[in-house]
Amino acid sequence: MPASILASATSSGLFDLEVLVALLTLTALEIVLGIDNVIFIAVLAGKLPAAVQERARRIGISVAVVSRVLLLLSITWVMTLKKPLFSLFGHGFSGKDLILIAGGLFLIAKATFEIHDKLEGAEAGAHAGQARRAAATLAGVVVQILLIDVVFSLDSVITAVGMSNRLPVMILAVLIAAGVMLVFSRAVSQFVERHPTMKMLALAFLILIGVALVTDGFGKHIEKGYLYFAMAFSFFVELLNTRLRARGEPVQLRHSSLPSEK
Repeated sequence: MPASILASATSSGLFDLEVLVALLTLTALEIVLGIDNVIFIAVLAGKLPAAVQERARRIGISVAVVSRVLLLLSITWVMTLKKPLFSLFGHGFSGKDLILIAGGLFLIAKATFEIHDKLEGAEAGAHAGQARRAAATLAGVVVQILLIDVVFSLDSVITAVGMSNRLPVMILAVLIAAGVMLVFSRAVSQFVERHPTMKMLALAFLILIGVALVTDGFGKHIEKGYLYFAMAFSFFVELLNTRLRARGEPVQLRHSSLPSEK
């Protein structure tokens, strides 16, 4: 069976140099675009009891993969989302624009709420109330991840289609990128949880991504490379801070996590 698959792939030109270059490029693109997903999932999963955080991360990444593959398989319908539905103030708004605007506003609102909750939120109440919230939060986290995954996936798929017209190559790139995200998602989540300043930077990064999505929806594209560079530089400066300054007890953010069920 593996030999027949290999022969089929070879005869279809899957291993041509041009195709391999496209695969590597698309995989790198999917990994970079997946950074948004990983950070968003890390922030939300960090609010859950430790026992279910890993499951939440796996569900989140699985949902991202499934949504991307489904959108690729229905690419004809996806491309119709680029057709203007109505015009306002001289700008034609398509289905894609409306989804990007809604997703961007959701990201901005969610990140702002999380920052407020971590710094100024009210202290938690009784354990019973917390336990009830813990049971409900897993479902809430999955729903939020699902909603934002659709937005990220739409942006990712339309970008991928502009780079390659081979569906198997695009799907393979998505699967490889998902594997990379699964490998590093836990490390990213743990790192963010251990360093409160990194969590604040991650939330600020989500606000920037939300602004970029909204401006995209209004026809004003902001290159994500600029955003990634700004945040990478911020993370680098903070890493230097943690290395050069004396290590003390980090500030404990409010509602960093909900208690584990006993």
